Amino acid sequence: MDLLLWRHAEAVEGNPDFARELTERGRKQARRIAAWLDGHRPKRLKVLASPTVRTRQTAAAFTDEFEVVGALGPDGDVPGLLAATGWPDSSGAVLVVGHQPALGRMAALLLSGHEADWTIKKGALWWFTNRVREGETQTVLRAVIPADFA
Repeated sequence: MDLLLWRHAEAVEGNPDFARELTERGRKQARRIAAWLDGHRPKRLKVLASPTVRTRQTAAAFTDEFEVVGALGPDGDVPGLLAATGWPDSSGAVLVVGHQPALGRMAALLLSGHEADWTIKKGALWWFTNRVREGETQTVLRAVIPADFA
């Protein structure tokens, strides 16, 4: 299984939090990562997004075909991410467009075996693969693409 974690791009400050839109810089960040994804997308990619405006706008830079999942909202957590994505047992690939701190905690869990307060920068994409080698399950970090490098 492939799991891609994409933190929403830069958004305006303010309230209500769920209605915050991307800034012009955020729209550019989202388009850059979307272009990179378009050239590197895994097969059978399912896209899931938080219900916030900024995550839906980020996802929409890549595709109009995404599912909004309440558990991926700003107050989401790692168990919610695991349940929504089916990691590590699902087949195919899942792209999650979400928020800190849940995305960073998920990355920490996948790479270190424990949740920790790691940061994924706004607009950045982290790509993980789960595989079995010689009977051992392994998590592999395939790519980290900061929004300003794409």
